[in-house]
This record gives sequence, C-alpha cells and structure tokens, in this order.
Amino acid sequence: MEASTVAALYPAHRCKTVYLVRHAQGFHNAAEESDIIDHTSPALLDAQLTPLGWSQVDCLREHVTKSGLAKKIELVIVSPLMRTMQTAVGVFGGGNYTDGVSAPPLMVEGAENSGRQPISSLNCPPFLAVEACREKLSVLTSDKRSSITRYRTLFPAIDFSLIKNDEDVLWGPDVIETDESVVARGMNLFDWLWTREEKEIAIVTHCGFLYHTLNTYGKGCHPTVAEELGKVFANCELRSMVLVDRSKLGSDTSRYNFAGKIPAGLDMPSDVADKKQAEEASKN
Repeated sequence: MEASTVAALYPAHRCKTVYLVRHAQGFHNAAEESDIIDHTSPALLDAQLTPLGWSQVDCLREHVTKSGLAKKIELVIVSPLMRTMQTAVGVFGGGNYTDGVSAPPLMVEGAENSGRQPISSLNCPPFLAVEACREKLSVLTSDKRSSITRYRTLFPAIDFSLIKNDEDVLWGPDVIETDESVVARGMNLFDWLWTREEKEIAIVTHCGFLYHTLNTYGKGCHPTVAEELGKVFANCELRSMVLVDRSKLGSDTSRYNFAGKIPAGLDMPSDVADKKQAEEASKN
C-alpha cells in the first residue's frame, strides 16, 4: 500500500467541533425579494424574524433534537442582533418556560411581537452574546443592534457580559466595513475559542460573516473543500466544522489519553533492549 498525504491526523484534544448557523429569515430578507427596497429604512432596524423564519427555527430545532446534537452542544455563541438571538434560543433553548421557576427565561413571552411562548433556560447550554460574530457592518439599518438594556429585558438568560457598550457604537450610517476587517474578527473569534474549555460549540451568526471568514479558511485547501467552505449559507442552515489548533493556542490535555505503564514494568522485547543499551552506555 502506497503512503498517502491526503489524510491528516491531529490530537483530539487540539480539536473542537463548531456548529455554524445562519439566522432564520428576517424581515430584511423578505424585503430583499421586493423590486424596490430602502435598506436604510427605520422599519428594518435590527430586523426580527418573519413568521416563515420562526417556522424555519422550528424545523431546525426538530432536527438538532432528533439527531442528538442538542445534547452535545456545551455553549451557544450568538451575535447580539434580534434575528440571531431569536434563532439561537428557538433552536437550542429549553422547552416552554413555566412561571414560578427560579431560572430566568431565555426569551420572554411574545418578544418583539413574535407571538411566541417564553423559552426556558433549563436543560440547555449557556448562551453568550459576542459582538465579534456580527454581520459585516454597512449602512443597512437591519445590521444596527438595539441597546443591551433592551435586550436584557427580552432575553434575560443570555449572557451579555462581554459587550462593553450599551448602545451600538460600531454601526454608523456612513460605516462600511471592509471584507478584510470581517475576516480578521472572524479568525480572531475562532482563535478566541481556544481560551474556552468547551469542545462542542454552536455559533449563530450571519451570511456575510460566514462567507468571508470561511472563504479565507478555504484558501490552500483542496478545491472541493474550499468550495464546500465558501458556499453561501441559506437561512437557518447548520453546518458542522472541526476547528484544529495547529499553533498550540490551546493548552489543555486530552480527557481520554492514557499514559500507559500503570503499573510500571518491563515490556518485552523493546524495553529489555532499551535497558541493555542503557547498561552498556553506563559502562563506557
């Protein structure tokens, strides 16, 4: 059998599995299907999910439940915009919230006139809002977030502690982020994941962010892999990826590796040979 350089091996403790999800259909996506649309309209500010978007959320939730994925995910990272948070809690959150439960809900009843039942924060992973996975910044009002104060009233159990500013200081009517900037914060986000102990992480984010970041990772890969990485995400699409630490960013050890020689003793024949070589070397 000839040696192959196609496959690659990495220690398991230097790998994480990330589940990348684009948000479900928002009102700005539905508006894009119109012949005439003003993307700067205040009506599209921090666009929420459409009824079709919520149906897409329900379908993806059914899939992650039936496939067993829901029980594997240890952390949900979410872009702090309405449509991504609605998608994240709808897909990966607990069941319906019950009054009197001590734990706060992930989403309150009817948040943003959604008509949805409250969503429990029990029996599900923690949720962490991270600005680094926001959509590419542009003049579109749909990409301007609301205040964190407002979000906390709608999504009480999402952790917003990593976001420093209450109001959105990143978006501006004249701000157009470069592709290179999106890629830089995308790759920094994936590097930052190595500071986390979780191994199975879901990231609920946006089409542009995923497209620019993954296309960069695809450079240098086989064309088939590059094409797969660079394909545009549909609304509420989920793809699983393996994140590999090739630069020793992480420092943890494997939970499953076993050192061997416990209890210690000579193995035959290699250890005997090693012992004889050591004895001969000591005589010289």
